[in-house]
Amino acid sequence: MLSMSAGLAALLLVLVLVLFAWLGLASRGAVRSVDDYLTARGSQGATTLALSFLASGAGAWILFAPPEVGAFVGPLGIAGYALGAGAPFVAYALIGPRIRRISPHGHGLTAFLRQRYGRVLHAYALVLSVMYMLTFVTAELTAAGSVTTLLSGVPAWIVVALVAGTTLLYTAWGGLRASLRTDRWQGVVLLVLLLGAAFAASRALPDTADASGGNDAAAGWGAAVTLVIAVAAANLFHQGYWQRVWSAASDGALRRGAMIGGVLSVCVIALTGTLGLAAAGAGLPLGDPPAPLFALFGIGPGWLAPVVLVLAVTLVASSVDTLENGLAALVGSERPGVSLTAARWLTVVLMVPAVVVAVQGYSVLRILLVADLLCATAVVPALAGLWSRLGGTGALVAALAGIAGALAGATWQHGSIAAVTFPDAVPTWGPFLGALAASAGVVAAACARAGSRGDALDAGRAVPALDRGA
Repeated sequence: MLSMSAGLAALLLVLVLVLFAWLGLASRGAVRSVDDYLTARGSQGATTLALSFLASGAGAWILFAPPEVGAFVGPLGIAGYALGAGAPFVAYALIGPRIRRISPHGHGLTAFLRQRYGRVLHAYALVLSVMYMLTFVTAELTAAGSVTTLLSGVPAWIVVALVAGTTLLYTAWGGLRASLRTDRWQGVVLLVLLLGAAFAASRALPDTADASGGNDAAAGWGAAVTLVIAVAAANLFHQGYWQRVWSAASDGALRRGAMIGGVLSVCVIALTGTLGLAAAGAGLPLGDPPAPLFALFGIGPGWLAPVVLVLAVTLVASSVDTLENGLAALVGSERPGVSLTAARWLTVVLMVPAVVVAVQGYSVLRILLVADLLCATAVVPALAGLWSRLGGTGALVAALAGIAGALAGATWQHGSIAAVTFPDAVPTWGPFLGALAASAGVVAAACARAGSRGDALDAGRAVPALDRGA
């Protein structure tokens, strides 16, 4: 069994977090205004963006959710998860340059939606974004506590408090620039450590291990479709990613950075999912709740324990600091002219509920699936505003239809609307396809009506600038 002493675990945890804090705080002198704090506008090249997209998205959840899907769903589930992880970055590469052009002072999707559709749909999108990111950061902190407890017995609440406190220290002070600076290092570290741990663990597998997967093909295709929709839809409501759209030095840098980040993300998810599949094929005890990757690491050499701990802390810090700053940007942008001090305090306050929930130890996969479904109800009308003739009323009706479609899909597939909460932590396609089909149908019908027109260019130019000085 993979394990290490509590003292060594605590020492490594503190050292890694101190290193990231030092890297993040080194960027504090660059922040001169609220706009720079929240967008670092026009300052980042393709390499930094690629590593940042990877590090921001590949949190500690990759040690739990993809391996669990690989173990219980099979290769098709892995493929769906991997493609779903990469799809949002392709979308940002395609959509990002357009929204940068039509909204030069922009800072997020919700700010654009307010000007494009009005306050009601904007409020709904704002709630979705906040809920998704709070859920994501909760899942990350939950995973951090789970990993450390699995490896060393250190209480989860201590780990949650240390990670949340340290990342807040440098993101609340340095803003997006601090997150981007640490992402560069975290992206490289996670790639090196993950590849090393995977190689060492795979060498310990018995020769009789079956990694082909014996799962039902229909279930596998259903899970694959579900995960592509779920992950892609949710990440399009991730304010942390939208911040990076405007931080790019040029449209070309954004396209290259997003595409490279997407490819790296696909590879990372495919790797961890395949390791979970291998653990199940070897007949290893997966635990309750299941942790296939740690079952596999447990048969590897003893030095894997500290490597996995450092990897987990790196993964958590890289995604949590993005989410912290993204939440502050999302809420702070609702009041243009907010002071830099107020923006920093928002970053701190918004983390409190996430920390409280994280210490409860819920299933990481289930937490993410519920948040993903909420975002899937509104992603079609939200993105349609960038091109179509859809008006505010049509967009709102489409989002409400998405909710109804999710409930109908759950009832049709499982006989109960309770399936929208994924009680077994298994991705099912009914709620997601119902949400997309219903909302897309209303969008198409509304666009076909004469006079149902909105002007994306006017809406983008109407987004107020954040920059009011520090």
